[in-house]
Amino acid sequence: MEDQKCRLSATTSTIFVLGLVWILSNSHANAAIAVADASSSLSTYIVHVRQPMDKHFATMGDLHTLYRSFLPATAAGSNQEQRMVHSYQHVLSGFTAKLTAEEAEAIQEKDGVLYVRPEKALSLHTTHTPDFLGLHRGVGLWKDSNFGKGVIIGVLDTGIFPGHSSFSDEGMPPPPAKWKGRCDFNSTACNKKLIGARSFVSVGNTATPYDGVGHGSHTSGTAAGAFVRNASALGNARGTAVGMAPLAHLAMYQVCNPSGCLEGDVLAGMDAAIEDGVDVLSLSLGGQSQRFSDDSIALSSFSATQKGIFVSCSAGNLGPSNFTLSNEAPWILTVGASSIDRSIKTTVRLGNGQEFDGETLYQPHDFHPVLLPLVYPGVNGDGSAALCLPGSLESRSDLRGKVVVCDAGDGTGGVAKGQEVKNAGGAAMILVNNPTAGYTTSPELHVLPAVHVRYIAGREIKGYLSTASAPMATILFKGTHIGISVAPTVSFFSSRGPNYQSPGILKPDIIGPGVNILAAWAFPLDYSIDRRHTFNIISGTSMSCPHLSGVAALLKSAHPDWSPAAIKSAIITTAATLNMEGRPIVDQTLHPANIFTTGAGYINPSKAVDPGLIYDIAPQDYIPYLCGLNYTDYEVELIVKKVVKCSSIRSIPDYQLNYPSISLKFTGSVSKVSVTRTVRNVGPAKSRYRSVIDPILGLDSISVYPSDLEFANVNQTASFRVDFTRRVGRNATATLPLAQGAITWISAQHSVRTPVAVVFE
Repeated sequence: MEDQKCRLSATTSTIFVLGLVWILSNSHANAAIAVADASSSLSTYIVHVRQPMDKHFATMGDLHTLYRSFLPATAAGSNQEQRMVHSYQHVLSGFTAKLTAEEAEAIQEKDGVLYVRPEKALSLHTTHTPDFLGLHRGVGLWKDSNFGKGVIIGVLDTGIFPGHSSFSDEGMPPPPAKWKGRCDFNSTACNKKLIGARSFVSVGNTATPYDGVGHGSHTSGTAAGAFVRNASALGNARGTAVGMAPLAHLAMYQVCNPSGCLEGDVLAGMDAAIEDGVDVLSLSLGGQSQRFSDDSIALSSFSATQKGIFVSCSAGNLGPSNFTLSNEAPWILTVGASSIDRSIKTTVRLGNGQEFDGETLYQPHDFHPVLLPLVYPGVNGDGSAALCLPGSLESRSDLRGKVVVCDAGDGTGGVAKGQEVKNAGGAAMILVNNPTAGYTTSPELHVLPAVHVRYIAGREIKGYLSTASAPMATILFKGTHIGISVAPTVSFFSSRGPNYQSPGILKPDIIGPGVNILAAWAFPLDYSIDRRHTFNIISGTSMSCPHLSGVAALLKSAHPDWSPAAIKSAIITTAATLNMEGRPIVDQTLHPANIFTTGAGYINPSKAVDPGLIYDIAPQDYIPYLCGLNYTDYEVELIVKKVVKCSSIRSIPDYQLNYPSISLKFTGSVSKVSVTRTVRNVGPAKSRYRSVIDPILGLDSISVYPSDLEFANVNQTASFRVDFTRRVGRNATATLPLAQGAITWISAQHSVRTPVAVVFE
């Protein structure tokens, strides 16, 4: 099977992967239904049981025996092992098993069983970026962190191609003594870079975690790939490819296949990663927003956080609508996607001399830029033909030898549309965005000369088509261009807040490079390229997540005593809010992006290593927060893995959690909200900070008490209160639904920015 996958043509692999990153992640494939076993009426269920107090249940073998005792009598004998799918030791107290609906109901009634529910399916959220982020050899964060040396990044994904040059161990130290993982490839496939690789895919598992998709190799290379000179995708974006933490170790936990990622498999991968001793976990996958007690990633990530492991997750690809986030829990770093300053430039030239820039990865040298007839197959209102859907142009002999305009935005990959145009005899394709996608374009590996242009360009091209008596066009291929001043721009697909599950926690936390990212690939894009040196350019919050995972590894290496919350705080409070032009970061419409689009802003690694102050949160601090969300005692127990009685705990509203950002909601007659935060000095011992307040429209006043903070020692803490007030009633100030600003603590050496979001209802 692996050999067959290796022989996939460039066309096939591009359609497949871009479909996975852009389409699957935009579908609600994770509906709350049991994932059925095709061979029977059995379905997979997740069973939560009370944590055993008996020390005799200390090993996985003991726990597995305990868990089997909960299975019904109908699954007795040797059939028990066939019914058991996964047993868990760290991420939750429980197991997954194949059960009938009646058996699941019977188990729910047993003593010691907390919760039984159907397994759901999750989806994947799918070079030059170190330079763009200010990472350079011999200076700054790469120097301070020694390129992430000694840190282990665990990646949960589709597997990995171990022979790729990005996973070379040249110059790598051996893994830390704490490492307990293993490699399920042959004895030579793993090395000092790729120190572990295991598969937990329970359906169609091949036992070895080879990457049959490409996604896992790409995310792994982005997080911690080695320096690879002369890397490119078909000659484009040529340069030295390198991950964010090039001396960090990698461990791959295969939990996804081309169909998606089953919850039970994700839990098993997380469980193993915690046991193995990883320092950072990177998950470019997720599902619909749901209560944290029902969210497998939230549950397992909390267990990782309790062990001091930093967890970075993609925000999802369901933008640009609000309330579309995945991975909203406050102990997770939630990462949105934005562009970098590079494009694979291609230009449309019309018969009237107008030119419009776009992108494509396929840049043929033998395409002569002569003007050809231009046609839009949807001119008569034929929607499927306008979209160039498969089969829609079969009878269109009038397209032969012409440049065909196709609409994007229906979820069908651009390569598939180009194949339809080619089948109809078209000479070239212009793929035009709809208003939702705006200015976000993608350089795909097309099967014919093609260009993807933004919405405004498409509107102008269609206007020319409707007015010219003999419309003509051609395409000019211009290769790689660097220096787009409007970067970073938030992509249209990047999921937006507010945080549906916990409105008092600002999400996403941060944005990072996720549009048109070059990294390792598992298949050749053409037959002349050595598979070990193949790179591809793809997009998604799947790509932005491993950038932040790598940065977290750098910070962990530079500050091994920092908690996951401290690392997150450093990332959030030092984020950039301006683009390369020195103007506010914009979204896909080129208008300023709001705080539920950008979170704190764009990752700024060189600042994050020395933040001055940090907001820290210990695992036990989340208990009053969870009680404040009105979770039941058993729901809190599912998350924190111990018995909790919220009635005996002083709960807090979610906005009072010591988070490095502030998110508030004013409803009805509420005129004042006070927020308390505590910071720890990680800068010079003797430091003095003054508060600077960004005004927020709709609020009459914002007051900080005290207005100055003084520190005499490193690691000294100080608390402050912020009062937000507004007028209500007849004299109320007119407001928009959302306002934003910041509280910034400034010293002689540091600027610590706390973003603030305010919603008015």
